[in-house]
Amino acid sequence: MRRVRGCGAVALTPIALAAAFMAGLGGLLAALLALASRRFYVYEDPRIDAVEALLPHANCGSCGMAGCRAFAEAVVAGRVEPARCTVNTPERNAQIARLLGVAVGQAQRRVARLACAGGSHVARMRARYDGLASCRAAASVGGGGKACAWGCLGLGDCAAVCEFSAIQMDPFDLPVVDAERCTGCGDCVEVCPKDLFSLQPLAHKLWVACRNRADGATAEAQCEVACTACGRCVADAAPGLIRLEDNLAVIDYSRNALARREAIERCPTGAIVWLEGGQVLRGRAAKRIVRVTPLPLASEV
Repeated sequence: MRRVRGCGAVALTPIALAAAFMAGLGGLLAALLALASRRFYVYEDPRIDAVEALLPHANCGSCGMAGCRAFAEAVVAGRVEPARCTVNTPERNAQIARLLGVAVGQAQRRVARLACAGGSHVARMRARYDGLASCRAAASVGGGGKACAWGCLGLGDCAAVCEFSAIQMDPFDLPVVDAERCTGCGDCVEVCPKDLFSLQPLAHKLWVACRNRADGATAEAQCEVACTACGRCVADAAPGLIRLEDNLAVIDYSRNALARREAIERCPTGAIVWLEGGQVLRGRAAKRIVRVTPLPLASEV
């Protein structure tokens, strides 16, 4: 016997049932998400976005933070002062200070310094390295072939890793840091296998451009601009500013206010220098370097 549906009955097909189920499920999930959003909502100060917009977006890490966003959060929270970003312009930092109603603060800008002046025209090689053009690779093969075991290998790992083009290699395979471009990020410090780079405040004008710890005669035979530990800089500097340690002049930067250019004037090799106005100044007694060609191998002398 046939069954006849009532006039008001509606037959739901399997597709309609599935669509209705999905719509109900979607509505339920949306409600749960809305509830979770309200339950776990974390307020973020809108000033963070405003501060971040005034930062250079270099994400260099020179401020000690993971990036510009982290720095903006720290400034808004009052943990650091705007001047901590030494890559930003003073005008932008002043804008940030006005926005937040805080003092700009003070911070010493730091740049990378290289503790070596031994380019190919003044430093000897004991062997010729033939391999991957990388300081780290060369250092793993007998130290890289340079007579001075502490000297720069000149293959440019530091220049390659610098994202701000602040390091260029000179004609004598020695890195030159452009202080105006340097952000103090520290990438060159990490990549140098000889640990020759360090981050120094611009206020540190007195600098020892050498790490050779051999005795004076040996050091000078390896590199014409090596520190020979003659002690003249120690005698000419303010008491306690410079000392000799392991045949090398060492500057006590806690006494940097006492630093004067007179300390470099009698250095016979020019290993201790004065940095000012983007120039590297050597003392009056330093021998003039006129050679523009690489020195021969130590074994060829």
